[in-house]
Amino acid sequence: MSNPGKDLFAEKDLAKTADYRLIKKLAAFGSPYRLVMLLSLALILAATVFELAAPYITKEAIDRYIVPVGSGDTEKGGGRQLVFSLDKDHVRDVVSRHPQFFTVDFPEARISFDNLNRIPPGDISKLRQDDIRGVGAAALLLLIVVFFNFVTTFLQVRLMEHTAQKIMHDIRMTLFSHIQGLSIPFFNRNPVGRLVTRVTNDIGNMHEMLTSVVIFVIKDLFLIAGITLVLFFIDWKLAAAVYALFPIVFYTAWRFAGTAREAYRTLRVKIAEINSRFSETIGGIHILQLFNQLHNNYLAFRKTNREYYKAGMRQVTVFALFMPVIEMMSSVALAVVIFYGGSRIIDGRISLGELVIFISYVRMFFRPIRDIAEKYNITQNALSSAERILLILDENDRIPEPEPGRAQPVPRRIASIHAENVWFSYTPGEPVLKDVSFEIRAGQTLAVVGPTGAGKTSLISLIMRFYDPDSGAIRINGTDIRQFNSSEMRSRMAVVTQDPFLFSGSIKANIFPPGTGFANPGDDQVDRILTQAQCKKVIARLPEGIHTNLNERGDMLSSGQRQLISIARALAVDPEIIIFDEATSYVDAETEVSIQRALLNLMAERTAIIIAHRLSTAKIADCILVMHNGAIIESGTHLELLQKGGFYRRLVDAQA
Repeated sequence: MSNPGKDLFAEKDLAKTADYRLIKKLAAFGSPYRLVMLLSLALILAATVFELAAPYITKEAIDRYIVPVGSGDTEKGGGRQLVFSLDKDHVRDVVSRHPQFFTVDFPEARISFDNLNRIPPGDISKLRQDDIRGVGAAALLLLIVVFFNFVTTFLQVRLMEHTAQKIMHDIRMTLFSHIQGLSIPFFNRNPVGRLVTRVTNDIGNMHEMLTSVVIFVIKDLFLIAGITLVLFFIDWKLAAAVYALFPIVFYTAWRFAGTAREAYRTLRVKIAEINSRFSETIGGIHILQLFNQLHNNYLAFRKTNREYYKAGMRQVTVFALFMPVIEMMSSVALAVVIFYGGSRIIDGRISLGELVIFISYVRMFFRPIRDIAEKYNITQNALSSAERILLILDENDRIPEPEPGRAQPVPRRIASIHAENVWFSYTPGEPVLKDVSFEIRAGQTLAVVGPTGAGKTSLISLIMRFYDPDSGAIRINGTDIRQFNSSEMRSRMAVVTQDPFLFSGSIKANIFPPGTGFANPGDDQVDRILTQAQCKKVIARLPEGIHTNLNERGDMLSSGQRQLISIARALAVDPEIIIFDEATSYVDAETEVSIQRALLNLMAERTAIIIAHRLSTAKIADCILVMHNGAIIESGTHLELLQKGGFYRRLVDAQA
């Protein structure tokens, strides 16, 4: 038997699931939006080009206009010189006023940078007015590039955010629909808190990955590729000197990835355990207080919370170590550029603009490396969540339905229900039903009695097909119910459970559920059903009558009142078969009488199966099955069983 205290999914070997396989599975949810994603990708590429263009414009402004190179870069006499054409009037005017600073070699005039600083500022401006206009044009072009970068980035982020929201909506609906269709054993194994974590926290983590990672990491990868191409195009030797450091960077990132992933897995498991324990605590708070278990429950929660804290600290430690290493490598790369690039400027093999663009691009290169590291944080969190979500989506623990087109239609009139040699067990080798056989005809009432653990509720679960028998069959009109569609078959039944579950919302919505054929009853129909269910007095005492909103599970009502409302809900669907798990031992006498009357109204002209806890209820049955240790040991009417003087008679005497 499995240990219910263990986390079902934590026991599985998640480490074998490769990231690319997870991404491949998740990509199926993005396929309907692939055209939008391609447009977003094009916008990312455009934004990357604009971002790469900004340093290049700066380089051109320096080399063309601020410290011109090329034809005007000479080494005659006084170091680096500027060359001007004497064809321009403003150049001739300045040269004529300061001939001692210029070397004239018609049609050009040269001046060293040292002598240029000796000319009055006004004449410098006049002499270099073409360069000033060029710098202004470069600045304007830079502003235009920045503007278009802003526009493309905005459109891309907006588009991707919208797509991510749609994908998360689809995943959430798929997961919700899938969970709803799973069998009852699945929910017995998985606490509510864990499943809530999957639908909320885990999907939220994946949304953050789609918006923060996909948007920026793809751009960062494009940026790294673009920077690499530009740097090697400008000066491959200087680029090679810088890139010699990058194997260390990538090795560090690889080690970081492996360590961080395991920490995130642990975080996802522990947050699910925290949610499960907290949900269980809230649901059973009155029991914890009643049995003075608050301190023990606190200690158990503290242990789980401590494990979550330790996993979080492991993740933080890894990240805190990785970021300074990247910063240090960025500084080393800049030092290489300044040393090696500076010496190449002195040698005249590269320009000042080229050194500036190298520094800009190297600093820009490490920014996406840091971004990717930060986004990797988010990615690992999201992939750990994706593993959990896909484990549930891969879960196929459901009652098998007939193949499409092969399901038998449920008969218009259910003439009989027949259990034939039924064996059933929750755990292999431990049967709870042993060779059970019986038959109930239309309009009859069958009572099932016996001590706790006799198999009464298990028998009812098989009739409603929440489980399938290990052997034998449950038949309707001679046809195995496994050949019917379960939802169609259940639509002909109504169940009133021992502890009725009422949903949050109005009492009317609980009795006449929205979205069904019974959602909009007339006033006469409402009055008739409430009267038959004996709950008009109950509803009349409530502040807003039938429109009173209930809290979760309807806990504002007593157990007897909830039973009456659940009987009204059963009457509203007008079923052919009614199954009633009677539990009146803890209600007052007046409410018990009301429940008995409502039950008689509910069973009128219907086939009824009652799990009778009080044998006074069993008296009205046409047939009573007496169960013990999973087997039917007696059957007959109340009087027949009393006359036999067997197990049933001893039950009656014990209750008396």
